[in-house]
Amino acid sequence: MKNAFFALLISGLTLFSCGLKQNVGASAEDKGWKQLFNGKDINDWFVKIYHHEVGENFGNTFRVEDSIIKIRYDQYDDFNDQFGHLYYKTPYSYYHLKFEYRFVGKLQKGAPSYTLLNSGVMFHSQDPRTMLKEQDWPISIEMQLLAGLGDGKPRPTGNMCSPGTNVVYQGKIAADHCINSSSKTYDGEQWVKGELIVLGDSLIKHIINGDTVLQYSKPQIGGGVANGYDPKIKVDGKLLSSGFIALQSEGQPVDFKNIRIKDLSKLKK
Repeated sequence: MKNAFFALLISGLTLFSCGLKQNVGASAEDKGWKQLFNGKDINDWFVKIYHHEVGENFGNTFRVEDSIIKIRYDQYDDFNDQFGHLYYKTPYSYYHLKFEYRFVGKLQKGAPSYTLLNSGVMFHSQDPRTMLKEQDWPISIEMQLLAGLGDGKPRPTGNMCSPGTNVVYQGKIAADHCINSSSKTYDGEQWVKGELIVLGDSLIKHIINGDTVLQYSKPQIGGGVANGYDPKIKVDGKLLSSGFIALQSEGQPVDFKNIRIKDLSKLKK
């Protein structure tokens, strides 16, 4: 009886200790994170939409409802290639970014077919105030976000695309504009957790629902795809060690929430 009592007591203390460690760990993990989106408005963000001047939120494309940044096109007619981006006001260099996204609704009339269930988070982007009115894409790196098309075919998310840029992948400059990740396919209107770990102009990691799905290095200006830019901005071969973070609008309604960042500048060598 006495032995059983002590065994029960030790078991209880062990469980309490484990729970305490978990709580301490969770508390420590939360330290250092900054909310980029306050859940109320986008006053700390800039809008730049193709065919429009910086600061013009054409058609109320980027809006806040229910503590969510919603990207919508209900005030558009034809999409007319009005690709847009919502930029946080401060550039970053070494950081860990976390966010959640989901696709909703139908592709806007006139949007390119490749933008179906397609969006992205741009980073190491040029300052939107340096973009010309008729510049379609910012010179930047993109964490491309995709959803499955419901046809049973794989369609990974957390890929890399490179408007006006290049990256080093598997030891050499990537030949393609986009590199697929190893992620699962996520169908339907479900929330997916995305993360970026960016270490200046060295290592970059893409994480989806806790799994590292892609990594590469040496982001730099170069390549094509971006058009209508100021030639002084596009200095091919220049390494990108910092830049702006932006949410993308390209014809597919999409939601973003819980956008936060942790500064990793202490890892600079």
